[in-house]
Amino acid sequence: MEKRIRTFKEYKDEYLKSKHNPESFWEEKAHNFEWKKKWKNVLSWDFEKPEVKWFEEGKLNITENCLDRHVKSQAQKTAITWISNNPNEKNKYLSYEDLHNKVCQFCNVLKANNIQKGDRVCIYMPMVPELAIAILSCARIGAIHSVVFAGFSEKSLADRINDAKCKILITSDGSYRGNKVIPLKEIADVAMSSTPSIKSCIVLKRTGININMKTTRDKWWHDEIKNKSVKFKAEEMDSEDTLFILYTSGSTGQPKGIQHSTAGYMIYTEYTFRNIFQYSSNDVYWCTADIGWITGHSYIIYGPLLCGANTVMFEGIPSYPDYGRFWKIIEENKINIFYTAPTAIRSLASHGEKFVKPYNLSSLKVLGTVGEPINEEAWNWYNKTIGKENCPIVDTWWQTETGGIMISNFAGVTPAKPTFATLPVPGIFPCILDENGKEIKDHNKGGNLCIKFPWPSMARSIHGNHKRFKEVYFKKFKKHYFSGDGCYRDEKGMYRITGRKDDIIIVSGHNLGTAEIENCINQHSRVFETAVVGIPHQIKGNSIFAFVVANVSKKKELETTKEINKLLRQDIGPIAKIDQIQFVKELPKTRSGKIMRRILKNIASGNSDELGDISTLLNSQVVEDIKKRAL
Repeated sequence: MEKRIRTFKEYKDEYLKSKHNPESFWEEKAHNFEWKKKWKNVLSWDFEKPEVKWFEEGKLNITENCLDRHVKSQAQKTAITWISNNPNEKNKYLSYEDLHNKVCQFCNVLKANNIQKGDRVCIYMPMVPELAIAILSCARIGAIHSVVFAGFSEKSLADRINDAKCKILITSDGSYRGNKVIPLKEIADVAMSSTPSIKSCIVLKRTGININMKTTRDKWWHDEIKNKSVKFKAEEMDSEDTLFILYTSGSTGQPKGIQHSTAGYMIYTEYTFRNIFQYSSNDVYWCTADIGWITGHSYIIYGPLLCGANTVMFEGIPSYPDYGRFWKIIEENKINIFYTAPTAIRSLASHGEKFVKPYNLSSLKVLGTVGEPINEEAWNWYNKTIGKENCPIVDTWWQTETGGIMISNFAGVTPAKPTFATLPVPGIFPCILDENGKEIKDHNKGGNLCIKFPWPSMARSIHGNHKRFKEVYFKKFKKHYFSGDGCYRDEKGMYRITGRKDDIIIVSGHNLGTAEIENCINQHSRVFETAVVGIPHQIKGNSIFAFVVANVSKKKELETTKEINKLLRQDIGPIAKIDQIQFVKELPKTRSGKIMRRILKNIASGNSDELGDISTLLNSQVVEDIKKRAL
């Protein structure tokens, strides 16, 4: 295995090497893996079509690199540490040998259920080891896995199954979430009533709740694996064969089935995991994401296992049985690398230090943040309260479409700057373009974040709709991948992501990014979290409406509003003045922690009857509370 980058000089040398010859740079990395047959051509690409192919005609199986090679060298090392939602349930530890055997066993189950190379498999499961086993089994037999986050509704699940034309559904009787039991199989039954492509359904017994089992279609996981062999020869896959489809919401229209291929994704996730987190062989690594999202795919499953790491899977939520659960887990499991979302950090920070103080967090070496730009106040709290100002924080920018982290500091190696993603990963060549496609070279001037050159883990298409793939990512700026994000660069060339370009409010002809306004409001000492939306205004075109979670009494709301506007005036300018603030107890979020701005926008605009589907929300009661206060 290749050594990781250890100094800023090594980073700069590596970056220059990648810039000089990207093909030979990535080819060098590819030699660190086991191949059934070496590639004939490193890269061919055309962003006009768009078409990208890496390591053409190379043959491999990603699971031989995740499992088999580690079984040879460290069979008994822990591959997955599983931690239950219930703090009284014992951890499960799967060694690389255990995981390999269980994956092979389930490969034989899939084969017995007539799943072949190229078939699509939908996985709708809680955060349990069997989820990882199902994913890796698909990869080993050459089936394409499509994981649907187990917080999605019946309709969302059915839509994704139908789009991918999945042949089989793997699910669970239910899942635990804090003190709730979510009836996954019941939800899946409703979904399957309108998914004709599903021929069979394999059900894991997790909660023991009563469920309906359809005789000809439904089978229990434990019955299926009985007497199945723990040996299975990995299918030979082409470098460009699709590894998985993962659905991501678009700002408009149907969810997009993002397709990722095998070899490039493998090489890139391993490289970024090892270098950005500065992973060393005895580290215990914990990413708190759900595997239903790209972060879980790349940095719970594939990246860590490719490096032979001990990766932690947590079934529960940060607030159960209390807001100290994360810190308790870190202490008990001596976590070295901790990777979570700003939403979680802000939520935990809002409950103060009393839940942190009882726990010894001295095992921590690296902290990470993912999913959205982090505001300075949250960054500072994370740094001081959790990291004790002794742990570098990697602020990672990337997307479902990119497959892996694109811009980030390397922990303790390259410079960090609060709220900045900082510098690109070697082999990644970003640029900032104005609306006319002209490159912005000036410091601190915002524009559109684009990428000039292909990288190995980039998405290859949208499943069944290559035209949409081109329109969304390659049409706006010719010969560039358009991320959809805004950003600027400081004097040292560090990138700061300012949020989605479609989260822009145009006020009196001025473009204002919601993320920038939110970050500013969140600096107020009594504010925990903010969501900003634009609503129609007769004179300005749009006005700014803010929903603010704060420790503020009714009497103090007016005073706090004035203080917030003073902050905005100072940080952004008078144009950023908030026309209306509604103080709320909580913001409506999906179960993955994403704030549903669409709902807030409708409430703020007086369209409370047009909220659409709220079934994916963590707590739909929040919407009712906000609506009442808006009256």
